[in-house]
Amino acid sequence: MSKQNEHLGLRWYVIHTYSGYEDNVKRNLEERIESMNMQDKIKDVLIPTETKIKIKNGKRKTVRERIFPGYVLVQMMVTDDSWYVVRNTPNVTGFIGSGTTPVPMSEEEFKSLQKRMGVEEPEYKIDVIKGESVKITDGPFKDLEGKVASIDENHGKVKVLVSMFGRETPVELDFLQIKKV
Repeated sequence: MSKQNEHLGLRWYVIHTYSGYEDNVKRNLEERIESMNMQDKIKDVLIPTETKIKIKNGKRKTVRERIFPGYVLVQMMVTDDSWYVVRNTPNVTGFIGSGTTPVPMSEEEFKSLQKRMGVEEPEYKIDVIKGESVKITDGPFKDLEGKVASIDENHGKVKVLVSMFGRETPVELDFLQIKKV
């Protein structure tokens, strides 16, 4: 939030919605802001999402996931009118705050959330080391155990030696397809 917005009294607030209705609430709220001419008091509506890597059927997929399911952020100046517009939007259950007074997010919280949302390529994090025993959790080798032979952090891959037909066979897997034994 810029200092200019701060002078206008614009702050980010968190509203609670029914889970799964976040997009609905965003769309309805934007329509209400327009139709009730509240653009000067309610500036932005945001659903915080982040990029994650999922493995489905052995295939790596990058997906956008909600960071806080059931919550939507609104940049607004709280007045009786603006509070009423947001509070009476279908599927909004209320503001986060004590009693009926909405509590704004701190600038640090919002900056941290922006940073989390802005990360384009998810980082690969793995907590196994070479030589460690792991269990394969997905793919054609599911439920087999083996030892980590090598780790490629840049590509999110790991080579695991699996015992098949009495011989150790190297299998290349995604980080998300293994877990520590």
